[in-house]
Amino acid sequence: MDEQMTQQLVTTADRLANAAETLDRVFERLDAQQEAMNAKVDRIVAAVEERVAVPAENNGTDELQQRLAALEKANGELKAQAARLARKSLSPLASSLLAKNGNEDERVDAAVLDKTLQALSVEQRIAVKAEMARAGMIE
Repeated sequence: MDEQMTQQLVTTADRLANAAETLDRVFERLDAQQEAMNAKVDRIVAAVEERVAVPAENNGTDELQQRLAALEKANGELKAQAARLARKSLSPLASSLLAKNGNEDERVDAAVLDKTLQALSVEQRIAVKAEMARAGMIE
């Protein structure tokens, strides 16, 4: 073998050694992650088994569950109400349409609004009117 071929073999061997070391480190990290996941799964299984072992007919549990359900329902209603009341501005489309027709007041007359929205498709008119209703500009 000539010297150039020997040099290429040495370079290739070094690269392979580096790759093997990198793979070894990756496998060590994967093993550590696997152990951590196994520990988490074991804790979850233990918690589930502990819950199943506790009798379901504890005194007051039904009351607490009913109270929790009522509070969750009230929370959902409040979130829905807050979502309806949150937006008080119009989309750029609605604002620009109203501005083009010279109507920038807070309240909009139904006849003027219908005339303004004639150029839009039915779906777009419905969307604009829904946004304006949410913003409190129409009823």
